[in-house]
Amino acid sequence: MSSAFRSFANPNYRLWFMGAFISNLGTWLQRTAQDWIVIAELSDKNASAVGLVVFLQFAPQIFLLPLTGWAADKLDRRKLLFTTQWLMAVLALILGLLVLSGHVVLWQVCACAFALGCVAAFDAPARHAFVSDVVSEKELSNAVGLNSVSFNSARLIGPAVAGVLIALIGTGWVFMINVLSFIPLLTALYLFKTRLPSISLDKGKNHTDKPKFLDGFRYIWQHREMTIILLMAFLICSLGMNFSVYLSAMTVHVFQGHADQYGFLISMMAIGSISGALVTASRRSAPSFSFIILVAGLFALSCGLVAMSASFWVFAVLLITLGLSLQLLTTSTVSYMQVATEKRYRGRVMAIVLATMLGSTALGAPLVGWVADFFGARWSIAIGSVSGTLAAALGLWFLYQQRRAAASPSN
Repeated sequence: MSSAFRSFANPNYRLWFMGAFISNLGTWLQRTAQDWIVIAELSDKNASAVGLVVFLQFAPQIFLLPLTGWAADKLDRRKLLFTTQWLMAVLALILGLLVLSGHVVLWQVCACAFALGCVAAFDAPARHAFVSDVVSEKELSNAVGLNSVSFNSARLIGPAVAGVLIALIGTGWVFMINVLSFIPLLTALYLFKTRLPSISLDKGKNHTDKPKFLDGFRYIWQHREMTIILLMAFLICSLGMNFSVYLSAMTVHVFQGHADQYGFLISMMAIGSISGALVTASRRSAPSFSFIILVAGLFALSCGLVAMSASFWVFAVLLITLGLSLQLLTTSTVSYMQVATEKRYRGRVMAIVLATMLGSTALGAPLVGWVADFFGARWSIAIGSVSGTLAAALGLWFLYQQRRAAASPSN
């Protein structure tokens, strides 16, 4: 078996991968339909409204952080994931019924997005930490990369299919299809026979049930490279990761397109994302700090080129490079932090990493939407180039400080 797919030798991981892929596929169907109904039907082509929905969906990653990492470390992860998947299916059903009723309004979509964000805040760190329960430590970096392949393969197929389905059967039925997509992953979680590490269920005197919110932050602060990588991720994700905002704005305002064009653009970006995930999966060790700096610079360059694209097709093709660089950055960050973290802190650290990425995306979404509405959709992409440049500069500065300290005579 190719080194890029070596985790598939583990039968439990194969089961997890297939269930997660179908669930991710449904998620991308829903995200595409949700973005489109907001900008095209409920807000008079207002990108700020899309930014608001994105903010509400990802902001819970921040304010629930004291609980989500603790839950991923202290609760039975399989049961926790089973619960979160059920709740997300119910929320998709509610939103689908609202749309099919013909009386859905923006505040209802916002409310569903917020509720989904609260559930997903518990689901995401548990998903990432659960992988380390399924595979061995030496397979972990590869499994993280393959998880990204699953997510981005779904992102490649889902939006394109969603665009066609919206035109054929309407957004409401797309939400209902997503409800069915949860069944395979729920089945996989039910069938799992893996034993979770005792640390996840330990209730002894050294690991009380009280959330130790600051433990994860202390751990990251004590490892300065991890701190800098987290700051770099914050800079890029806050202004450069809001593709649902700037791609929907570009589709409607610049290219005068429809749902199928919007889905196509997301799928083009996903082609690059899959390539980036495969690069990470093929590595036999975690990415280095220098590699993360390099991809931050590549992201800045990609954003600049995409923002200046003159035609729809040039724009679409260059989105591949943007997807590649963004995926290399996010997957490398997750892989680096997972491998560098002691297992007993992994759930809390991953909750902080995901809250940083998704939470900063939420914080930046209203700003990106405002820039798109008042300065133009291209500028909402260009500010991502600025954030990538600042992130790369921060990493280079830290690397320089490290090397200068190592070369100091006192050392």
